Amino acid sequence: MVQEAALTALASAADSSQEHFQKYYDAVMPYLKAILMNATDKSNRMLRAKSMECISLVGMAVGKQKFKDDAKQVMEVLMTLQGSQMEADDPITSYMLQAWARLCKCLGQDFLPYMSVVMPPLLQSAQLKPDVSVTSAGPEDENGESDDEGVETITLGDKRIGIRTSLLEEKATACNMLCCYADELKEGFFPWIDQVTTTLVPLIKFYFHEEVRKAAISAMPELLRSAKLAIEKGQAQGRDKSYLKQLSDYIVPALVEAMHKEPEPQICASILESLNESIQLSGTLLDQNQVRSAVEGVKEVIVASTNRRIERTERARAEDFDSEEEELLREENEQEDEIFDQIGDCLGTLVKTFKTSFIPFFDELSMYLTPMLGKNKSPEERRIAICIFDDVAEHCREAAVRYYDTYLPSLLEACMSENPDVRQAAVYGIGICAECGGSAFRPHTGEALSRLYNVIKHPNALDLDNAMAYDNAVSALGKICRFHRDIIDVSQVIPAWLSCLPIKNDLIEAKLVHEQLCVMLEQSERELLGHNNQYLPKIVSVFAEILCAGKDLATEQTASRMVNLLRQLQATLPPSVLASTWSSLQPQQQLALQSVLSS
Repeated sequence: MVQEAALTALASAADSSQEHFQKYYDAVMPYLKAILMNATDKSNRMLRAKSMECISLVGMAVGKQKFKDDAKQVMEVLMTLQGSQMEADDPITSYMLQAWARLCKCLGQDFLPYMSVVMPPLLQSAQLKPDVSVTSAGPEDENGESDDEGVETITLGDKRIGIRTSLLEEKATACNMLCCYADELKEGFFPWIDQVTTTLVPLIKFYFHEEVRKAAISAMPELLRSAKLAIEKGQAQGRDKSYLKQLSDYIVPALVEAMHKEPEPQICASILESLNESIQLSGTLLDQNQVRSAVEGVKEVIVASTNRRIERTERARAEDFDSEEEELLREENEQEDEIFDQIGDCLGTLVKTFKTSFIPFFDELSMYLTPMLGKNKSPEERRIAICIFDDVAEHCREAAVRYYDTYLPSLLEACMSENPDVRQAAVYGIGICAECGGSAFRPHTGEALSRLYNVIKHPNALDLDNAMAYDNAVSALGKICRFHRDIIDVSQVIPAWLSCLPIKNDLIEAKLVHEQLCVMLEQSERELLGHNNQYLPKIVSVFAEILCAGKDLATEQTASRMVNLLRQLQATLPPSVLASTWSSLQPQQQLALQSVLSS
């Protein structure tokens, strides 16, 4: 017992310290291998199982280079064990399944030769039938306790259902391991895709055990990814894209159907997450009917979630509502937010994939999304509804203009939200509409400017929580300067925008904004430099700061654009103007620009 505990502690230390464990490896591994090879008595079964666990965790911690020589020996022992007859209740079975998967994670593609040994018993464990007994329930069965520790019972009406849990745990472990192998081996997993898919797809609706369902659901995108990579790399045994379509036609409808029936909100969020990844991998291989059924499923999930929230609000009004119940409600509402998060990702992927051909579906969804914009909704619901509109505005461009009157007022209002994530989604959407909306955006320009100024000028605008919303507001302001300069007071708006540059928190947005600055300088140098070149020092110092930051704030292309613009200004502006501009820079900025301009 003490030895087992020591092995568990060592495994935990290795797992926590990762590569730092390397210096103890040579002292520890011989002991571990000795136990694995010599603890063969029945009384030592658990000790041997723990040694497998410890060896595989140490191997993962120290990495392939350090572990690979010992790994061969360890795998020989495991292969011998795998081939021997083991008793049904031998704990080694489950530990061995997990050890194999860790060894795979450690060795990567070098593990492939062992897969033919590992997979048959793993598939067998994943295909275990639940051991279920149904008996009549007497009045004493109310508590659902069973005399047999390994059996869990539930009473349904007048029936008492007993399920042997040890088998289900082995099944769940096996399903998890299959998911691990597909994830780790990518295209190398291709030869097993058919068998694993036919085993796992039905288990998406295995209502006896949550862990089995979760593992099956998580494996779906991994199987598609493995097939896609194998086809792209020519390792798919002659199979082509039609095979991926076949696989996708089997997996995506199964996930959608499960979404309709899943009783657990947490697992519903997992289904949406896997569906989202599967749609990303399948792309335009999905047909209209599959998109329609996915959208119908999402509508159902929104309705069910909204109803659960209403029911919780009722519960909170009950007389016996206490702090414990309140904590429970908070956790349940967080789960609901996770569902909406996944809905947003899923619909966003459909919009990005199908662009304007998704518009008819968005028309149907709008009646479900617009109520989510209400001030009485959770910040997460509001954020998701705004993000979905943002995606439609960005990817459907002119075709999305007809929704501006419905959604833009809510976006403008959301700029004042207490929640920084809602603010960020709102100002990002305003920027997209300013860029893509043309004349449809004009009526909203004045109010958009005032709301963006509020976000930018807020006393805490640059606090860490608010910085992303700030950067996106600056980006939106720049887009109004660029695309609507004829209807704004340029002498006010351009200096306000320039004073915020460079932006440094949202690095994706930063690269776009700084490229936009170059485009605007190329297109309308006069307006941007201002009367008597008054904004020149600011623009040059912004360029200097961006160029000093390396690749973080600008792409290579934008950086070379900046250098060219600086050279042009050097060549065309009077020396006195250049001298005063130069003197306004910090010493390190002067040095950076000198080295850039002279190289």
